[in-house]
Amino acid sequence: MALAADWDVSQVSSNLGVFVLSDAEMAERQITVTPIGDLDLPTGAIIACDPLVSDPTLNRKVEPGRYPVSLLEAPGRVATAVLRFSPGAPVRWELATVPGEDVAALKGDEVYGYPVDAGLASFMDVLMSDEQDKLNYGDYYGEVLAAEFAPNQDRFVLHHTVAGNPLNIAMFGSGWGDGSYSSFWGLDAAGEPPLLRTDFGVLENADGRETR
Repeated sequence: MALAADWDVSQVSSNLGVFVLSDAEMAERQITVTPIGDLDLPTGAIIACDPLVSDPTLNRKVEPGRYPVSLLEAPGRVATAVLRFSPGAPVRWELATVPGEDVAALKGDEVYGYPVDAGLASFMDVLMSDEQDKLNYGDYYGEVLAAEFAPNQDRFVLHHTVAGNPLNIAMFGSGWGDGSYSSFWGLDAAGEPPLLRTDFGVLENADGRETR
């Protein structure tokens, strides 16, 4: 799909360059990388959303498997969540979209994103969407999730809604809290995605010292 002449993915996120920084440069910019574990993707169809709010499946799919999730954190906040499919730095970026969204219709700094109303964001396989009703039943956060988040300073958890089932959901804090957040596919030279990332608007120019 052709893009509008005045729309550029780099203009809607100033942090795409963070993935080419060395460890020393990350440290200098006060960005830390926190691995949180592997996400089970039995279908390869991904949902990025507030885990307490249903959202459509992303248009692009990946090979089914288990993939590591990590958080890029600036002082005191989750800045970016990363779902990694293969090694290497992306050579270009693509806005992650869901059915009904057309990047060709965007102009200037317009961007698609998903709404967050609980201060939480997530990655999950589409199969997990059938389990989301459990997360909204009663005080599921207070009765179940709070205890799982606590050992990680309330920043993240890999949650299983069914004990013993490998299907899980990666949940993490959404930067400054409620709002609308965009996800981006990092693509290699062959057009395949080494990673998917959600930007929570905490970093400015890939620098944790310039948090918004």
